[in-house]
Amino acid sequence: MSATAAPVAPGAASAASQSSLLAMRFCGLEFASPLVLLSGCVGFGEEYTRVEGFSNRDAGAIVLKGTTGAPRLGNAPHRVCETPAGMLNAIGLQNPGVDHVVRQILPGLDFTETRFIANVCGSTIEEYVEVTRRFDDSPIDAIEINISCPNIKEGGVQFGNVPAMSARVVEACRRVTAKPLITKLSPNQTDIRENARRCIDAGTDALSVINTVTGMAIDVATGRPVIGNGQGGLSGPAIKPIALLKVKEVRQVAGPRGIPIIGQGGIVSAHDALEFIIAGASAVGIGTALFYDPLVCRAINSGIAHHLRARGLNSVAELVGTLQPGALADGAVCGSC
Repeated sequence: MSATAAPVAPGAASAASQSSLLAMRFCGLEFASPLVLLSGCVGFGEEYTRVEGFSNRDAGAIVLKGTTGAPRLGNAPHRVCETPAGMLNAIGLQNPGVDHVVRQILPGLDFTETRFIANVCGSTIEEYVEVTRRFDDSPIDAIEINISCPNIKEGGVQFGNVPAMSARVVEACRRVTAKPLITKLSPNQTDIRENARRCIDAGTDALSVINTVTGMAIDVATGRPVIGNGQGGLSGPAIKPIALLKVKEVRQVAGPRGIPIIGQGGIVSAHDALEFIIAGASAVGIGTALFYDPLVCRAINSGIAHHLRARGLNSVAELVGTLQPGALADGAVCGSC
């Protein structure tokens, strides 16, 4: 009796093709997709698994909620405010502290589904170092340093808004971990390229661009800020043009040094994701979009794969940083003219 080939399920070939197109390496880690679920948007990796149809496997990596040394209750309400093209948030780093995360939360995560990245926060360099040290002695795959935290020893100035201060945090964390370090850069600074350069020199393995843009909303009936903290971080489609420009600027510094970028800020579709990849991002972060479409990753993955096939490309890496020089058409004027 001759052997016959096993029947192939409908769509299996195309699924395999999509998997091969989307698979990539980031800081030496195998990612099944260029999509990264952003810190603060998916809790500690388990929240969205309660949604029917959602799978952690649709993301190349998941960044856990910002974690500090000791537990924090966070800011007074209101903490979130919807805006016409996004949302403001000022959660205040509510979290159970690094000991609880390492001992109670990480053991419950399925590391065969995706990569998990810790997000380290602190009010002093010493706190950053201690939290990084604790995550270094854990199964976490990589560590993201959130330098948009206020430095209590410097009167509340954010670490991420002063390049020299950013570099000190990265250098200190670099000394206590061999895991990949990703530094999350703030757009609320004078020159993001200089900050990126200093962080690379200090030892970061990758850069996350960008964090939220500072903003506020006012209740006209009371004349008070809507956000209890007075101001918050703006995310969503409203910041996408800003984020794209910052990714392009950081790419100018990071590209020649071989430092990959996670581009983020208002990505809600495959088209958005592709713009960031062309601008220079090796991976792209999905955040605010998850709040109104928890299954958006599947559509974005499918759209990226379709574009690569249409272009005759074999991987996302072939599209990274392919932005062409811009030129004004005849008779056109620039936005500031």
